[in-house]
Amino acid sequence: MGAVYLVRHGQASFGAADYDVLSELGHAQARAVGIELARRDVAVSLARSGTLSRQRVTAEVALAECCPDGTVEIDARWNEYDHVDIVARHGGGGAQEDADPQAYQGVLEKALREWIEAGASSPCAETWPMFLDRVRGAFDDLVSSLGKGSRAVVFTSGGVIATLCGTLLGDPATGFLSLNRVTVNAGLTKIVTGRSGTTLLSFNEHGHFDGEAAESLTYR
Repeated sequence: MGAVYLVRHGQASFGAADYDVLSELGHAQARAVGIELARRDVAVSLARSGTLSRQRVTAEVALAECCPDGTVEIDARWNEYDHVDIVARHGGGGAQEDADPQAYQGVLEKALREWIEAGASSPCAETWPMFLDRVRGAFDDLVSSLGKGSRAVVFTSGGVIATLCGTLLGDPATGFLSLNRVTVNAGLTKIVTGRSGTTLLSFNEHGHFDGEAAESLTYR
């Protein structure tokens, strides 16, 4: 069977002028997930990443630990939804506030629900159906590129991972809303593919942040 490992990027810079930058902790998380992939002896056949800085840098740092000679294919279809645009147009609006990320999370989740419910009528530059189509397309193309027994690693974001997991479980919208909020930074999700189809094997693994590394566990 082939396998796809979806890796959420390390912690970004919430509340900063440029969110799309790994924090110091984010760099450490990226290294930790790379070490975990090396510990599992994952022989990486394909590596892909979105174009966002937090995704690309996570890929660079992680692969230095598990596949130093590997190269990453950059594909914008693995990018996260535009949370700034969505919150500006749905859910009453709101800005990221470093002092109260939990309050912003509530605003974001309300906006995401409205964004999904609006469907193609959303005023956002990318509607939920558009987001869903591009994420599914990126995944389908990746799976079609996998050879027998191949291992692919994709460095992406929580919303993308939650959407794909929801799709495999039969309900992308519910999966997105339920799973997106609990994806951890630099967590691992494993999907296997073979003659019987494509199956979600594990979601959001983060044992590499247990024990002494527990302080490195973050959700935002």
